[in-house]
Amino acid sequence: MNVLLTGGCGFIGSNLVRLLLAERPGWRVVNLDKLTYAGNAENLAAVEGSSQYRFVRGDIGNGELVAEIFRTERIDVVMHLAAESHVDRSILAPAVFIDTNVRGTQVLLEAARQHGVKRFLHVSTDEVYGSLGPTGYFTETTPLDPSSPYSASKASSDLLALAYAHTFKLPVVVTRCSNNYGPYQFPEKLIPLMIANALRDLPLPVYGDGMNVRDWIHVEDHCRGLLAALEHGHDGEVYNFGASSERHNIDIVKQVLRHVGKPETLITYVKDRLGHDRRYAIDATKARTKLGWAPRHRFEDALGETVRWYREHRPWWERIISGEYLKYYETQYGRG
Repeated sequence: MNVLLTGGCGFIGSNLVRLLLAERPGWRVVNLDKLTYAGNAENLAAVEGSSQYRFVRGDIGNGELVAEIFRTERIDVVMHLAAESHVDRSILAPAVFIDTNVRGTQVLLEAARQHGVKRFLHVSTDEVYGSLGPTGYFTETTPLDPSSPYSASKASSDLLALAYAHTFKLPVVVTRCSNNYGPYQFPEKLIPLMIANALRDLPLPVYGDGMNVRDWIHVEDHCRGLLAALEHGHDGEVYNFGASSERHNIDIVKQVLRHVGKPETLITYVKDRLGHDRRYAIDATKARTKLGWAPRHRFEDALGETVRWYREHRPWWERIISGEYLKYYETQYGRG
């Protein structure tokens, strides 16, 4: 099996690459990543040189490059994770989100159609559903109601992928997931940002009143869900992944401080994000019953393990904060 995995140097992507190489030894993984700010080639240094793995630096919007990869690597399936994914950045610069998340997805879909792939897994987010009230859960049939340029771009790419399934009979499966946490997450997201700041005795910035609710899932559980959807999902279907771990943001921050052993006086409330969704919560019943998937990590235990990982891998995130991580690719491969 030859897999094209886009965005494999990112947080979820790099964890997925390692899972596939460990648990599907007969597969070959081609990782196409542009290495934008959140793509870190260093994340996969341990698998470089493996006959199962090839890294290609490039843009999913480059139709000629994408077509060449499909042709030369004889791609059987696509796992499409590459995306601009930070809400704050989408508010500051929406255009790049449309270019990468919508147009880039269309380029991949068209190449997959031309080359007759067996499965196109399109990885999305629960943010396409918008904001929940104090009760209820997102299901696969919840109407899309995106609130930010980021979530609007992902909703657009979801619909485009499903349209290719309907119109061209491309074997597409779409997945939507709640907030991920775990090792190798870029330290602009909530949990790693709070850990890194706490370890350095810096203020921990919390939006608004800190009572926004997110549903958390460990990245390994999400990756196992993606593998299950790839192998067992039905064409044209959507599957939600979540671990029933709803938490107020402020409670997460306080838990991190307890794990690090730092005082709550480090918490600093800041002006709320524009259009900040109040609550997300996932109903993952369909994934559990149809795919035989279930999360393995308990949030309280896994958060402690995550804090410990960041404490033990301080040089990794310090290189990111300083920008030094961007030099790894040039050093490793001798070109820009």
